[in-house]
Amino acid sequence: MTDKSLYQIALTLIKGVGVAHARNLMEFMGDEEEVFKGNISKLESIPRISRRLISEIRNPEVLRNAEKELEFVTKNNLNLIFFTDEKYPQRLTNCVDAPILMYAKGDVNFNREKVISIVGTRNSTRYGNDFCREFVKDISVRFPDVQIISGLAYGIDICAHRAAIENGLSTVAVLGHGLDRIYPYVHRQTAIELTKSGALLTEYPSGTNPDGHNFVRRNRIVAGMADATIVIESGPKGGSLITADIANSYFREVFALPGRIHDKMSFGCNKLISENKAILLQSTDKFISQMGWEAEEKKILPRQTDLFQDLTPDEEGVYNLLKVESPMQVNNLAIELNIPLSELLMTLLELEMKNLVTALPGGMYKII
Repeated sequence: MTDKSLYQIALTLIKGVGVAHARNLMEFMGDEEEVFKGNISKLESIPRISRRLISEIRNPEVLRNAEKELEFVTKNNLNLIFFTDEKYPQRLTNCVDAPILMYAKGDVNFNREKVISIVGTRNSTRYGNDFCREFVKDISVRFPDVQIISGLAYGIDICAHRAAIENGLSTVAVLGHGLDRIYPYVHRQTAIELTKSGALLTEYPSGTNPDGHNFVRRNRIVAGMADATIVIESGPKGGSLITADIANSYFREVFALPGRIHDKMSFGCNKLISENKAILLQSTDKFISQMGWEAEEKKILPRQTDLFQDLTPDEEGVYNLLKVESPMQVNNLAIELNIPLSELLMTLLELEMKNLVTALPGGMYKII
């Protein structure tokens, strides 16, 4: 925690201020403390900010509530992760609706080289559970540093967490409530175990109930933290399908385990595949191949950039980074270069047209 922790918490407790508003306040005021202590005329100069909202921001109750939450955080040895921190999950920085502050139980690296989200129905069958366990076991052998993200719910979620723990992988449970409770309570022991090499993570302060809309909202974090989202069993409706849609909107890969056409818990997965919203998941090897994680094991000899005098500064920046590390996932490229994903995709397209870069499965790119 830092001397700004109180104001970071307070920024999330202002009535009527969501993620977009909070980021806007930070941009105009320049500092989280300034939002609450800076000149009020500066607040009033922010476009589209009402007097009512300013009164909510400067309401003394906001800082009082933040002090109580900070006491809870300190007492329970929690970690605060603000969106400007190095520890913040960098894959989330490309998501416009990512939370500005999260609470974590467990001190873990959220920025592993490879991160997978595994989600699915709460009413999982033996077919889904067996595949989940085998997949996590196989992936742990090939990539022992991979991190598994899920939501601690019944069914596939808890199966993924337990399989990760059994195979020595780091696993993160993204919760839809505060860290003053575990829901469902029967997963408490697993929650305790996973904090040894993983974490419990939430954007919600203590006292937040596990209401349905909170779980829908937390799905964007599950999708945004990972390189790929895997859906293992889903009915016609459900949170895992929402997570898949969000992952697609973030330009992340989505995979779905197929099932028999009359199996209720395979309906959602089959639909995702048939509508080209997910890649058919057949095996761990197929997944690894599709992600491009083993596409290039040989070192690529770098070209001389000065041979390509027609490169724009943006193109040259992308090309030079890929000379150092190739192949590279598009979201990681965006993070390293600190440019919006939409702009990066256009630059990569130009480089492909110049026959300097080629796209690989899994959103990976390499120099030719």
